[in-house]
Amino acid sequence: MKKKPGSSNAGNLPRPTGRELEIVQVLWEREPATVRQVFESLNAGRKESLAYTTVLRFLQIMTEKGLVTREVTDRTHVYRASVPAERTKRQLAHDLLERVFKGSARELVQHALGGREVSPEELAEIRKLVEKLEDR
Repeated sequence: MKKKPGSSNAGNLPRPTGRELEIVQVLWEREPATVRQVFESLNAGRKESLAYTTVLRFLQIMTEKGLVTREVTDRTHVYRASVPAERTKRQLAHDLLERVFKGSARELVQHALGGREVSPEELAEIRKLVEKLEDR
């Protein structure tokens, strides 16, 4: 069965590229958003701005891939992320864990926390998470 452009089968979605992930993060924050809104959010504070047509093209490609959905209202194209932020983050973290750290959660955490300052608040949240996992 052929998938309709813009339809979503979240389990089989391709991993977003770096730029696609930037766009999807904008959509998670602003959802729904027009091309203009995504364009403005991406370029806020950026030294080298992306062209409007570049953002539009990325959104068209992402629609074809199923990463975003598009709705046309009054000649305006409105975009939404196909998959919620948490699910995408979990998928990317799992992929990173498997591909880079060969499934070792210890190594992933060691590298994630070893190279930067971690606030006491973050450490407390991490401890709570570990305790919750141990209780399972």
